[in-house]
Amino acid sequence: MRHLKAHRKLGRTSEHRNSMLRNLATSLINSREERIVTTLPKAKELRPFVERAITLSRRARNLTDDDARALHLRRQAAGFFHAGNVSVASENGRRGQLRPERTGGVAALRRLFNELGERYKDRPGGYTRILKLGHRDGDAAELAIIELVDNPREIEAAEAAKKRKASASKKKASKKAAKSEPTDDTENAE
Repeated sequence: MRHLKAHRKLGRTSEHRNSMLRNLATSLINSREERIVTTLPKAKELRPFVERAITLSRRARNLTDDDARALHLRRQAAGFFHAGNVSVASENGRRGQLRPERTGGVAALRRLFNELGERYKDRPGGYTRILKLGHRDGDAAELAIIELVDNPREIEAAEAAKKRKASASKKKASKKAAKSEPTDDTENAE
């Protein structure tokens, strides 16, 4: 029996597995399309991992005037990403040299709290979606796409569908009106 054995090991040690999940979470948050392709077991493990981080940003967004609590939630969420650039001072002592670029984890944390926390502030959960792709050619591993819901591409497609539906209903209404109105030829015949 597998009591209290909640997660998949994914054939890795704990350190390697946690590092891999952090990397996948960073890639998902930072990706322009807000989706990544990975294997199905990794996607299923990544889902609760990322959703906990998004929930922390959502809670911070819904706080009212509690900066200490928001900072605490931000620091908790930082544990879901690799920190990077921790020991870099603001000035290296060398003139003319720029600071190194921030790592993906820092950028993901910034995006999580600025953009995604605002987007999901009214959503109580279910921030990700997993779509199965089939099997990979090389090793027959089952692939999946994990993506954030309510992404800009999805919203744009919904608006385009709404416009198409509206234009189709207008065309239908104009055809109906044309059929119901008598033409000049029928009026002259009477």
